Amino acid sequence: MKIILVGAKGVMGGHILNSASKAGFEVSALVDLKCDPNIKGEYTKISDVKEKADVIIDFSFHGLVKEITDYAVETGTPIIVATTGHTDEEREVIHKASSKVAVFYSGNMSVGIATLCDAVRRVVSVFPDADVEIIETHHNRKLDAPSGTAKMIFNAVKDVREDAYAHYGRSGNCKREKNEIGINSIRVGNIVGIHEVIIGTSSEQITIKHEAYDRSLFADGAIKAAEYMTGKSAGLYTMTELLKG
Repeated sequence: MKIILVGAKGVMGGHILNSASKAGFEVSALVDLKCDPNIKGEYTKISDVKEKADVIIDFSFHGLVKEITDYAVETGTPIIVATTGHTDEEREVIHKASSKVAVFYSGNMSVGIATLCDAVRRVVSVFPDADVEIIETHHNRKLDAPSGTAKMIFNAVKDVREDAYAHYGRSGNCKREKNEIGINSIRVGNIVGIHEVIIGTSSEQITIKHEAYDRSLFADGAIKAAEYMTGKSAGLYTMTELLKG
């Protein structure tokens, strides 16, 4: 498998290179503002890439999603969108692209988080009247809050509780509403990522927690997604489909 890696010079780019090498895949082109166009296979813009590839893995910046998906559509190359923090307009760009090319989009590339979301759906469906709180903790350099993963978990709840709505943070002087799902963000130190879901009734509580120790797990998940996307027709794919597949 040949990969075009966008965001190649970032922290996650390095992890993708290692994971791809372990899997026996070839990274045929590197794209990053820090790339040197004088070096074969390095580009500062994806539109300049000449090499053919089986898949694009994007670990760059959410604001670049249009030019990257435009290239994917133009070349017919499946894309793994692994960036987070997209605006509503950028998410619409992703959805439009998926009508023409295979797009894998996830707020978190961890297979463990995907499994957590599956567990959350099951537990919430068993306890339809339980309160649900989501707590996400990341390093102090993370820009978006709540995290894409917290939103992903919230959507898992909403899959089985359609009238649920997100309550970001908690302040003021008012009681908890029946259908609100609390989402709380903590930013401290150098934490890779901790996501905890508390599901509680008046008589019992279930806590489901995932903790990431090393960013390489996200790269491994992206490589699994790349394998899964081989030969896929146009459409929007997520970790839910990957687990089923």
